[in-house]
Amino acid sequence: MARITPMSWQDLVRVFERAGFHLQRMQGDHMAYTKAGVRRPVIIPRYREISVSLIESNLRTADISREQFLQLAG
Repeated sequence: MARITPMSWQDLVRVFERAGFHLQRMQGDHMAYTKAGVRRPVIIPRYREISVSLIESNLRTADISREQFLQLAG
C-alpha cells in the first residue's frame, strides 16, 4: 500500500476540490472547505508543507479513505 507523504497546501486543496469540497471561508492563513453531507468543515492551513497527521485528520473529518485520497492525489 502506498504511503501518504507531506504535501503543499496547494496540492491538498486540489485533492479536496476533486472530492467535491468548496471553499466556504478564509481566516488568516486557514481555509475552511465544506461539502454537503459532511458535518464539519475541513480546515487547511496555508503552510509550505502539511504534515501527514494533519492530512489524516482531515481525511477522517471528510470521511475519505486512504485509497480514495491516493486516487484523488494522483
